[in-house]
Amino acid sequence: MSRVRFVVVSVATALTMAATASLGLWQLDRAAQKTALEASIRARADLPAWGNGELLAAPDRSAALYRPVRLQGRWLPQHNVFLENRQMDGRTGFFLVTPLRLSGSEQTVLVQRGWVPRDFNDRLRVPAVDTPAGEVRVQGRLAPPPGRLYQFGEAGTGPIRQNIELAAYRLETGLPLLELSVQQTGDDEGPLRRHWPLPATDVQKHHGYAFQWFALCTLVAGLYLWFQIIQPRRKSNRRNGPEDAR
Repeated sequence: MSRVRFVVVSVATALTMAATASLGLWQLDRAAQKTALEASIRARADLPAWGNGELLAAPDRSAALYRPVRLQGRWLPQHNVFLENRQMDGRTGFFLVTPLRLSGSEQTVLVQRGWVPRDFNDRLRVPAVDTPAGEVRVQGRLAPPPGRLYQFGEAGTGPIRQNIELAAYRLETGLPLLELSVQQTGDDEGPLRRHWPLPATDVQKHHGYAFQWFALCTLVAGLYLWFQIIQPRRKSNRRNGPEDAR
């Protein structure tokens, strides 16, 4: 029975160590992937800015996310959307999203123009933001469509919304929207704040998880050595000691 128990414990220990070590290596691999992604994002952010022509001609725009752009077009303020419960610099307010019709084309792109505070005394009050008429130049960077927050029920259709769903918004407005957005950069403009951080990749989180898995693997190995090898030998030596003395 003692021999069988030793074999069972040894097999279980080996499997546990293999699993925890594999999970630690997987977390390190995830960290390496995210480090490479972060480097790619920062490299794209340093590329020359695209204009209208380069943006419209790009075969795979999703591969150019976070690349700078300098676009020309006309604002369509009748389709303004204020996304609520959005944070910037630790404050909660709205992200103002306005479609921009690109000059020389019918194509339109959603522009996240910046963050504005909301009136907490009148939650239905839309902030007053100046929207220039005529052709404008917009400096920014390509980005995914505005991130989704949890909401109860379906997205609304008014000027204040929790989320904006690109497909539904395209049907609602009839606009030929590109499958991405632009985060407008540059100086703050009136109430608009434009302190957009690059996306965080949480590499440190994966390093922390890897340390925990490797620590657990080491703990299992230490417990096995102590209870299955060291402690039984010490007991055996104590039992055999008096006999050897006689």
